[in-house]
Amino acid sequence: MAMLFATIALSIDAMLPALPDIAATLSPGAPNAAQLVVTSFVLGMGIGTLFAGPLSDTFGRKPVIIAGSGLYALAAVACYFAPTLETLLIARVVQGLGAAAPRTVSIAMIRDLFSGREMARLMSFVMMVFTAVPAIAPLLGQGIIALADWHAIFLAYIAFSGLTMLWLGLRQPDTLAPQHRRSLHLSALVAATRELAAHRIVLTSTLLQALTLGALFATLSSIQPIFEIVHDRAESFPLWFALIAVASMSGSFLNSRIVMTWGMRSVVRATYAAQLALTLVALGLLSVLEGNASFAVQVIWSIGLFAMMGLTMGNLNALAMEPVGHIAGLAASVISALATVGSVLLAIPVGLAFNGTATPLLVGVAVLMGLALLLSRRALGDARA
Repeated sequence: MAMLFATIALSIDAMLPALPDIAATLSPGAPNAAQLVVTSFVLGMGIGTLFAGPLSDTFGRKPVIIAGSGLYALAAVACYFAPTLETLLIARVVQGLGAAAPRTVSIAMIRDLFSGREMARLMSFVMMVFTAVPAIAPLLGQGIIALADWHAIFLAYIAFSGLTMLWLGLRQPDTLAPQHRRSLHLSALVAATRELAAHRIVLTSTLLQALTLGALFATLSSIQPIFEIVHDRAESFPLWFALIAVASMSGSFLNSRIVMTWGMRSVVRATYAAQLALTLVALGLLSVLEGNASFAVQVIWSIGLFAMMGLTMGNLNALAMEPVGHIAGLAASVISALATVGSVLLAIPVGLAFNGTATPLLVGVAVLMGLALLLSRRALGDARA
């Protein structure tokens, strides 16, 4: 499950070292437009999740994951041969559509077998491995660029997808028995969607996931330009990103240790409060510090931002999925789709606001975290659960 999740991290993070080359090759007059290579993939993934879950409820989990991975690989071929930025962005949207299957249906597979705090605990371990991939992905991307060029990164995506599908096919049984599969009729889908909307915790968790992912994708869109332009560390960026990713694994590990005692809601609230405080402190320090001191603040803040994912997303998914296990595939689709598309709409303006400083990113994240903290305190319910 962690490697299926990692398809997303690899598809985004291995592209980060390539953004300057993509900008120079395909959009020399508008270098900021290269950031759309990240968010276009996420947009496609958000749209694809609307279909992946319901299809898995009807045809089974494994066939849908394998079909989505096939589409992902075909889109990677189209990305490899893309002659313009517009063509590349369209292919990236299609690649995101395919990647939605392993990302969304894997959550449904976990929910088929676990629920509540046990699901949250398992998701923490999944997120821990998932978080380790960004430590490798930029280094992989940089190595591929050194040996060939940025186009070859898409060949690595095809190889990774093939390996994970082989592992899934050989090692993981389908978790949805034929007798439990649901009709794909529109009336059944509408009824299930109405049931989702009736659960306040599902709606709250979806909004919180959108705010959390919005902060993440805004950071991923801006972090390479910040390291290159603000801190003059373009060459060493993959190494620093690896350090940040490895250090941020502590969030998932900590969640796996405390969620059974503290409860999912308490952990989520405390995490948002801590991230908001860290962002405001970083904003103040970056306005007065320069050189290595400023860079140290940037690295520490980035570790906190990525660690937040391990302390929130698994818990939010478990909270949302707990009352809807009987429609796990559709529920995972609708929740993921709304959260992902919403996060892209939040992240794109923040990423495009980059002005040669880290201020637009930190201000944007502070706003998102403030909203998440307010919503979690008002609408998340009993803190003991």
